[in-house]
Amino acid sequence: MTTETTQDRALLQLVNALRERGYHFVTPTPLTHERVNQRPENQLAKDLQGVFGWSRPFQQDLLPPGIFSLMDQAGVLAPRESRWCSRVRLSSLDGQLFVHSAYPTDAPDSVFFGPDTYRFANAIQAHLNHHPGNIRRAVDIGCGSGAGAILTALARPHAEVLAVDINPLALRLTRLNAALAGADNLSTRHSDLLNDVDGDFDLILANPPYLVDPGERAYRHGGGALGADLSLAIVDSALQRLAPCGTLLLYTGVAMKGSQDPFRREVEQRLEGRGFDWRYREVDPDVFGEELLDGVYTECDRIAAVVLEVTRPAG
Repeated sequence: MTTETTQDRALLQLVNALRERGYHFVTPTPLTHERVNQRPENQLAKDLQGVFGWSRPFQQDLLPPGIFSLMDQAGVLAPRESRWCSRVRLSSLDGQLFVHSAYPTDAPDSVFFGPDTYRFANAIQAHLNHHPGNIRRAVDIGCGSGAGAILTALARPHAEVLAVDINPLALRLTRLNAALAGADNLSTRHSDLLNDVDGDFDLILANPPYLVDPGERAYRHGGGALGADLSLAIVDSALQRLAPCGTLLLYTGVAMKGSQDPFRREVEQRLEGRGFDWRYREVDPDVFGEELLDGVYTECDRIAAVVLEVTRPAG
């Protein structure tokens, strides 16, 4: 048995033990997380949510011995002076628990989960509810924690669902989260966009990073002048790999300048005259407002969360 397999098994047991204890946590934005943790009364964890949700330091005797032992076996205990912290967070979504990186997500290979994940999940569920047709193959590009792929796999248990990413930690956590959810029809693959997987897809999902991150962390940096380059690359890749009647469902963010939506303009140019049906809508007009304070966004008015759906014609 490899070390990774031993740690994975312990991590699965840990999550199931927390689930049995009724653990539930909705993960906020990093700024909200920071502000809440800065309150004097929140300097130390007082319960399971404080340890595994808010990523607060804790005394060993706070946890039942079995929980602390499983954390040790899973390799998720981090020493903090005379205390401990968890290297992972657990977030609740649609009745499932998802393992992802602890706060703060400073490491280059951090696996992010937050309000964007919840909005992405809502977009997927709305799409599947309004399009009950058969999905044979689906893929989640840049799967992160695997939330989008897992929700799709559970909703369409007869489909082959791929979760692809360039981050090995994201692929590992996606496999763990799929096992926790019982998504047996999901598999992971290391792939840069769709370059390393074959065939066409009936549903292509993506929730890419869309900000300009000075550290160029993979989970956050979208590339280009305003963070849109990766989203546009996903559109270009997906349009070539959609099966007849297949749909690209892209959730992303757009830096708006006045009444101008530069991302929509780029999408329109790519779709013009090609016969695709498409729908574009803002699902939140103002996210990550703190980004407007400095850097490349000082001339922008807002960052909006948008959903793009593009469907290839049958013929």
